[in-house]
Amino acid sequence: MFPRLGRAVTQISKLRSSSSPKNLSFFSRCGYATVAQADDSPLQNDFPSKSPVNLDKMFWSKPCSLALPKDSPLRIDEPNYEGVRRFILKMLLFYSKQSTSIRGANVIYKRIIAQVDTPAIYDVFNLERTFKITYSLLVLHLWLVLRRLKEEGKEGVDLGQYVYEIYNHNVEVRVSKAGVNLLLLTWMKELERIFYGNVMAYDTALLPDAKPNDLQIKLWRNIFSDDGTTTPDETELKAAKAMARYVRREVGSLSLTDKESMFSGNFSFTPLDNKASIP
Repeated sequence: MFPRLGRAVTQISKLRSSSSPKNLSFFSRCGYATVAQADDSPLQNDFPSKSPVNLDKMFWSKPCSLALPKDSPLRIDEPNYEGVRRFILKMLLFYSKQSTSIRGANVIYKRIIAQVDTPAIYDVFNLERTFKITYSLLVLHLWLVLRRLKEEGKEGVDLGQYVYEIYNHNVEVRVSKAGVNLLLLTWMKELERIFYGNVMAYDTALLPDAKPNDLQIKLWRNIFSDDGTTTPDETELKAAKAMARYVRREVGSLSLTDKESMFSGNFSFTPLDNKASIP
């Protein structure tokens, strides 16, 4: 998918073979799904308010651009310095392509975190706010963004690499804050395996020859199911179907979002409230 990301994909099988049964059982027994979170992290254990929504009526509207209006208070625009200050900043490479890309990547990642951290996403889909679920939602929205950036060719791929590196550092900090310092490397390897496994599953589910319910199944296994094998009940099935519609709509909406808005991070995911319902 991306230069360094692509190379890492080939390492997934190595990670699986090099991870001892003891390490893997650690994650399934007491780690990934249940670890407590630091108070300042969006990856916190919490329970949704479970506000009533009609999932059957949500996410049927047509995709539309997610670009923020010019007058939106949520916009984060590049500083436009003038005179001596601008000259000095240019000398310091503040306006270089790399520096601009890094600033843009930071804003993009903030948009991802904002969507994953909103209580509405847990309320609408009736999800508990555990480490496992929040991390899975983070991976899902990061994949949505990286997929869109890839549509812009090499320039988008390079920017996606910066976003991924910010994500990787952020996850490492959060895992460390969760009190998993002694097994940090093992954790990061396992989370990397999960990341690439989910990304490849979502990419495959959107291929032209994929079955209509493939995405729904992948979302159920990766986000809703504790172990990836349980069968959803009627309520959980509705939530998985609704999330599949949400994801497909975000894919279309991001594709309609212009390059400048994507690269600067001046876009916002669809608000997860009744505005997403059909009339």
